[in-house]
Amino acid sequence: MVRTSLPRRLLGRPELGSVAGAAAVFLFFALTADSFLRAASFGTVLYAASTIGIMAVPVALLMIGGEFDLSAGVLVTSSALISSMFSFQMTANVWVGVGVSLLVTLAIGAFNGVMLTRTKLPSFIITLGTFLMLTGLNLGLTKQISGTVSTKSIADMEGFPSASKVFASQLTLGGVELKVTILWWAVLIAVATWILLRTRFGNWIFAVGGNTDAARAVGVPVVRTKILLYMGVAFSAWIAGQHLLFSFDVVQSGEGVGKELIYIVAAVIGGCLITGGYGSAIGAAVGALIFGMTDKGIVYAEWNPNWFKFFLGAMLLLATLLNAWVRRRAEATR
Repeated sequence: MVRTSLPRRLLGRPELGSVAGAAAVFLFFALTADSFLRAASFGTVLYAASTIGIMAVPVALLMIGGEFDLSAGVLVTSSALISSMFSFQMTANVWVGVGVSLLVTLAIGAFNGVMLTRTKLPSFIITLGTFLMLTGLNLGLTKQISGTVSTKSIADMEGFPSASKVFASQLTLGGVELKVTILWWAVLIAVATWILLRTRFGNWIFAVGGNTDAARAVGVPVVRTKILLYMGVAFSAWIAGQHLLFSFDVVQSGEGVGKELIYIVAAVIGGCLITGGYGSAIGAAVGALIFGMTDKGIVYAEWNPNWFKFFLGAMLLLATLLNAWVRRRAEATR
């Protein structure tokens, strides 16, 4: 066993670049926006980060496995629409709608995985098709059932208060109001990190993303691994969708379009390579935190919010270059 220094070990970590970027963004807005360092702002930033991070973490695992999911954004909306419309139309307890939504959302994730592994088509094509189909279904079915582009209110239905506590409540900690999505996000980070670093399935994810043929040759169940990764994205989409529904009790059918790009960029900023086989859940979480700080920091600094899109593109390019450099350094030290 060869001993390596702490700096060299740190250079081998995929989240190195994102942590440095997060520190720089925090310092920048701390100096340019007076209200950024207030306790209330801290809770707001974490909430914005959590709504992205809940999806960025499983998307990161999928990218480590060598695949993409362009339907992730609209799948969140689909999950919320299914819960709302099933509960309202069937006049059932909202928990019934939540359960049905979970089953359907997981089925959509499994569909993506099965289609990918059976057809051998690129995940870009498969999930782009799913994205377009879900976008049309969300709008078409909502207008046909509700008569408008949004669902009916379910706030007065049985089970709504308890479901709202699970998916859309908030708690006060040290004088700071924190949304429950932050807790969901933290749990997903912990579970995903444990899976990647402490389980056989985590080894399968890295192997499949690094070299699919080599992984299959040594007995890795490639098909099962990819299907489960897509179902993991679907499960997180269900959580995010229920939060969307129980926060506002109605859902706009056109929500979610474009969000899938933010999830992917957060994962890339967090150290995930486009080519697969490298990355971490913690890095994706830090990438989401960067977006949360930037999104709200621009508001606190009273800038034009359109600059957020510029930041999105710039961070993608910088993160890709930095991640490639970190990967080369890590391989050179082995």
